[in-house]
Amino acid sequence: MSKKLTALLFACALGLAFVSTAAFADAAKGQKLYLKFLKGSCGMDGGTMATKHTQAEWKAIQDEGKLVEKLQEYCPNAKPLKDNFVPDVYDFLHNYASDSGNVPSC
Repeated sequence: MSKKLTALLFACALGLAFVSTAAFADAAKGQKLYLKFLKGSCGMDGGTMATKHTQAEWKAIQDEGKLVEKLQEYCPNAKPLKDNFVPDVYDFLHNYASDSGNVPSC
């Protein structure tokens, strides 16, 4: 019985680690990634990009898994973001959306 319980607890902890990865997203890191990989090919700073949508709209785009596609739409000359960059860039865009009241320094 204890082996099953230990295995179950381990599986739950492992699953929680994968699910909580988005909780570690960082707007400051997302801003740096935007500056490095998108700003030049987009022709607009991060603040301008972020204000293209409200926080709810950015959330819907992210929830649908279409953030990379939407960024490619705005920045057709940019290389697609790597999957591990998406949560941070999303956090940046969401944090500085048109209805957020925040203004980024880029």
